[in-house]
Amino acid sequence: MKQSTDPLTWEDAMPRRTPSSLNRSSTTPRHRQARWGVSVAAFAVLAIVGTACSPVESSSDEAGGDQTTSTQDVFGEPADAAQVKAGGTLTVALSADPDKLDPTLSRSLYSRYVFHTMCEKLYDLGPDAKIVPQLATALPTISADGLSLTIPLREGVKFADGGTLDSTAVKVSINRGLTLAGSGRKSELGPITSIETPDPKTVVIKLSKPFAPLTAALADRAGMVLSPAAVDKLGANFSTAPVCVGPFKFASRVAQNSIKVVKDPLYYDAAKVHLDAIEYRIITDSSIRSANLRSGDAQVADSLSTQDAPELQKDSNMTVLQSQSLGYQGLTINIGNANGIGTPTKQLDTPIAKDPRVRQALEASIDREALVKSLFNGLNSVACSPISPKSEFTSDAAQVCPAHDPAKAKELLTQAGVTTPYKVEMITSNNPDSLRLAQALQAMVKEGGFELVIKPVEYASLLDQQDRGDFELLQLGWSGRVDPDANIFNFVGSEGSQNVAGYNSPDVDKLLTDARQSTDQAQRIQLYGQVVTKLQQDDPLIYMYRQRNLTGVSKTVLGVQTYPDGVIRTAFAGLAK
Repeated sequence: MKQSTDPLTWEDAMPRRTPSSLNRSSTTPRHRQARWGVSVAAFAVLAIVGTACSPVESSSDEAGGDQTTSTQDVFGEPADAAQVKAGGTLTVALSADPDKLDPTLSRSLYSRYVFHTMCEKLYDLGPDAKIVPQLATALPTISADGLSLTIPLREGVKFADGGTLDSTAVKVSINRGLTLAGSGRKSELGPITSIETPDPKTVVIKLSKPFAPLTAALADRAGMVLSPAAVDKLGANFSTAPVCVGPFKFASRVAQNSIKVVKDPLYYDAAKVHLDAIEYRIITDSSIRSANLRSGDAQVADSLSTQDAPELQKDSNMTVLQSQSLGYQGLTINIGNANGIGTPTKQLDTPIAKDPRVRQALEASIDREALVKSLFNGLNSVACSPISPKSEFTSDAAQVCPAHDPAKAKELLTQAGVTTPYKVEMITSNNPDSLRLAQALQAMVKEGGFELVIKPVEYASLLDQQDRGDFELLQLGWSGRVDPDANIFNFVGSEGSQNVAGYNSPDVDKLLTDARQSTDQAQRIQLYGQVVTKLQQDDPLIYMYRQRNLTGVSKTVLGVQTYPDGVIRTAFAGLAK
């Protein structure tokens, strides 16, 4: 189950259901009925739980290797030009309809899949999750005081509309991220005071304070460079006909159905592009995505169900790409989002919003280990914080996991003066995998004194409701970023652009600000450990598990790759000869 506030409001929020007309395979999905309910056998596992508070063990998986090991990282390999055809259309089955195809406004992981093909960034991530230049030619040169970053740009680069990429275009794009109403990039870009363009191939970013996460932010949507001509023409409607630099360019979109991009002959490295077009088809039911993959109606399928992945791994015609996500799946509690995101927070008058003991009780009612084992075939991993155990910013403090303890949960509810069972409503996406998770949680938290009422909604409605503050409890997630600031500040910082919980803690704000301004990694690690400790006391978000990025790829196509950032890389793929 992916999230999407990739954010969710978040880009990695859960997918929504697709019209039946999109179910292009005649193959009957296996175990369809089982997907909508949780078996008695599955809940037998829920009783097997440890009560000790201990760090989460990190995975011992290594990158690469044989995919027959079900949890081994398999990123995929670049295409060998001698082994692929020239031309053809690649079909990708997506688990959710991307939101706006505007890098400034987008919050969905699924839009990042499309942006990968048509909107390159100043920087990118490699398979080792290290930052590498893309439209820039080198990592930024940072001044001694940390207040100035100088970025050299590629020369001879053209936008899909024929315009030339230069420092002015970069300035326009970053300023748009800082100023456009509804921008999801503003808090990612930090304390930028000005952007200077001393010459066409050089950008100098000036800051009021040092900002350690900036380079990492420029390796995502904040670093995508938009055509100034298209920005000037379309304004806030840029998503209707987006123009950037990329191997492909936007061709068409049918809402809730498909998106098509076609090869851009103006791309600076067009010789490496083998396909004529890529079509993304929206198929929200994971079993139907897998069926389309097997039938050949799609060559790539994202977000494989952990129920389907093991069988696909055994299929000699398929490859399952996988990596541990940098993000998480969790629950967001509405504490102070009374009038919508971006407005001043206001304490809500409900026990779960007012009293952290009620939120702590909810967390103590959740058996993360049992969820991972019973629902996800052990493919996903327990998560108790927004910092991955594989992150270079992890620590023992960042991986401490509150114990599953239903007795303690009831005790906390009694201390809070709450009558049990305490009723709480949770909105979630209305696809089968999300509902299976919701039903498991519903049964699980009952033992801790909660009555969980499930409110399934369409993905787009879920995003709207969370932004308006029209929810009590929300199940959603985040695909994750390499710098922990991007996994935390936006969602729990009082000025975070995606703080849909309405959480406001001066203590957490100070810790996050100090971490942003520090250039000492050891200090940042210590500060993020303190942030996690505070978040586990206040519980505006309850982190539950870290999903594996599971992508199914037919062996009729070569060169598809998926890195830990979760983005499926198809731009340089080709159909096998």
